[in-house]
This record gives sequence, structure tokens and C-alpha cells, in this order.
Amino acid sequence: MLYREAGQFKASYQEDAQIFPIRQDRIGFIALMAFFFLVVPMVADQYWLQAILIPTLIFSLAALGLNILTGYAGQLSLGSAAFMAVGAFATYNFMLRVDGIPFIVAVVLGGLCAAVVGILFGLPSLRIKGFYLAVATLAAQFFIVWALVKFPWFSNYSSSGVISAQEVNILGYAFVTPEAKYLLTLVIVTVMALIAKNMVRSTTGRKWMAVRDMDVAAEVIGIRLMRTKLQAFAVSSFYCGVAGALYAYTYLGTVEPEGFNLDLSFRILFMIIIGGVGSIMGSFLGAAFIVLLPIFLNVVLHSAVGAALPPGFGSSLELMIFGALIIFFLIVEPHGMARLWQIAKEKLRLWPFPH
Repeated sequence: MLYREAGQFKASYQEDAQIFPIRQDRIGFIALMAFFFLVVPMVADQYWLQAILIPTLIFSLAALGLNILTGYAGQLSLGSAAFMAVGAFATYNFMLRVDGIPFIVAVVLGGLCAAVVGILFGLPSLRIKGFYLAVATLAAQFFIVWALVKFPWFSNYSSSGVISAQEVNILGYAFVTPEAKYLLTLVIVTVMALIAKNMVRSTTGRKWMAVRDMDVAAEVIGIRLMRTKLQAFAVSSFYCGVAGALYAYTYLGTVEPEGFNLDLSFRILFMIIIGGVGSIMGSFLGAAFIVLLPIFLNVVLHSAVGAALPPGFGSSLELMIFGALIIFFLIVEPHGMARLWQIAKEKLRLWPFPH
């Protein structure tokens, strides 16, 4: 009987509209943030920080951007990785060509460049929708990667097309250790997730959901479809662009256009499908699932039958099990892991009573 909102009265509109209206949710969120900000940097080793936690946070941000577009606005997209590439290469060029520009400003400008590109490739959404729109955004995936390879100016005329991210320096402090990069990534992702949570609860988010549910009815009640759809594309691409900048500067350090391929776009799409379409928390749960499951399968297979496996068979078996688990999970709970969390909270509200 610990999870109850009985007796928690709302005396103002501000209290009724807050992100976490239940006291237990606020306490849980503060405890979770304290754990990730204070405990994790002290107990996690370099492998956990650099290879697991940082990419999970970055992919959560990219999945959050795609979830805004697909889950809340109902516009299918297969070009998330391309918008990440725009953000990464734009941030690199701002840092390279503008002397003394702060890193945060360069990341924001990189996200804005991705938003502009997203608006351009979102224009077909005014005339087409569904799978036809997905194919149109697929064109963005191939065109952007081709442009980054074809025009060497974007990679500072590198012969291989690979860019090496500059050192991240904010207010004189250099973020070079895994702990520092993890905390920087965590701060940016947390702030942008809270902004997204507020955004989808605002008038803008309600317009997106109205267009998603029935665009004709939304237009009848006065919602301007062009502005609403392009706004969703801009915000989604901005989030993916910032994720791409963090992908280059706090995770890999060196990136190339081919690293933002179609496979990465599908991985981000799987994250929101598994985590939960139209859910902020689902973006984080799906990203954690996609990042951690291959590592878990790799450890289990190598500890069980690692020596008996022929070369190359282990990785193929991992992909087969990974795909089978995704299909099984979608059959069992098509609304994603966020729905499981919602069901658990509803059970806690009633426990120990059966109804």
C-alpha cells in the first residue's frame, strides 16, 4: 500500500499539471537521478561507462526524437540515422571553423541544422502518409550519407571521410575521462527528456496526437496540418541531431558517414517499437533493451558453448536469438515495455486488494 495517491490533493492548476503529480513518482525520480548522477560514476568501471551507459543514453535520445515524430505525431520515418549524421558533421564543422565557439552552442547549432534538413524531407508528409512517407524519409537516409561522402568539405577534406571529434571543453574544463563524458551526456539527455515530456503534454503535443489519430478531424477543428507536421519533423530531427553530436563527441570520438547507415535507423525504430510507441519512458527502455541484449547473449553463449562454436557462428546465432526475442516480445506485449511498467503501477495502486 505504498503506491497510493489517496490524500494527495491538488490545490492549484500548477499542482495538477506537474510532470509527476503523485508524490511517490517524484521521490522515485529524484532517487533514480541521484543514483545515476552520484552512485554510477563512482562504482561503474570504464567499460560500463564507455561501452554501455553512454551509448544507451545517446540512443535513448535518438529514440526519443523518433518517438516524437512517429509515436506522437504519427509520421513514419526511416531516416533517423541520417539526421544524426547531420548533427554530428554540423557540430564538427562549427567547432572547426568558428573560433572559440562553446561546445554546447555548437551542439545546439548542429541540432538546428538537422532540424532544417528534417523540415525539407518532411515536406512530402503534406501530401502522403503511411508507408509512402516512410519511403520518402528513406530517401533522406541515402541522400544525406551520399552527400557527406561526395562533398569532402563536410569532413574537412579527409581522404577517408572520417572525422575526429575535437576535445570537449566547457568553461575551461576538459571532458576527457569516461566519467566526465558520461555525466555530460546524462545532463543533456535528462534536460531534453524533461523538455520532451513537457512538450507532449502541451498544446503542441495535443496537436501532434490529434493529427496522429485522425488528420482530417484535426484539420476540421482548426489545427493547421502543415505547421503541425513540419514542427514534428523539426523537433524530431533536432533531437536526433543532438544525439548524433553526442555520438561523435562523447562516445566514438571518430565517425564516418557510413557509420550512420540504414541499419542504425532500423535499430532506433526497433527501440521505440520494443520500448513503446508514444511513450517517453519507452524510448529509454527500448534503447536499454537493444544495447544490453546483444551483450547479454554474447556473454551467455561464450560462457556456455564458446569453445565449441565454429568461427562466425556465434555472431550469427546472436542475431537469430535477438530477432526471435524481438518477435516474441512483440507478440506477448505489442504496446512495448512501457505498457508493462504502466500495468505494474496499476497493480501497485490496488495491492494488496485483488480489484
